[in-house]
Amino acid sequence: MSSSPYYLKGSALNVRLNGVIGWLARRGLSLAGSAELSVRGRKSGKLQRVPVNPHTHDGAQYLVSARGHSQWVRNMRAAGGGELRVGRKVREFTAVELPDAEKLPILRTHLERWGWQVNEYFQGVTAASSDEEINAAAGDHPVFRITVKG
Repeated sequence: MSSSPYYLKGSALNVRLNGVIGWLARRGLSLAGSAELSVRGRKSGKLQRVPVNPHTHDGAQYLVSARGHSQWVRNMRAAGGGELRVGRKVREFTAVELPDAEKLPILRTHLERWGWQVNEYFQGVTAASSDEEINAAAGDHPVFRITVKG
């Protein structure tokens, strides 16, 4: 077992595409529901920006880190919230990380909605995988329940 948490770095193409998706979101164009996440850096204190796919399940909103324990995840743990932006619409939110035992329905519906984009990061786990397989992958994919302020 690896001593460091799971994280799959994006390829150069992924990084470039994320830059374009974030740029579009800042200008008001959301691709398939994407938004730009801004979260304060835990070391720098500066806002860090990354495109994300906010996910709604049973009336609540979530952010799922398909790539694992990324920098935005580490920053979110420290900051406890951030902002989602699509154009001029900015939604400030607080975030609570879910324990692995609560992730199954969120991960399954996230994979149903976004699998076409994120399956490669789930190491063979898909929306059609068994509960046991998804639960086994849960620790590698942080999930935050977000609550929009105001």
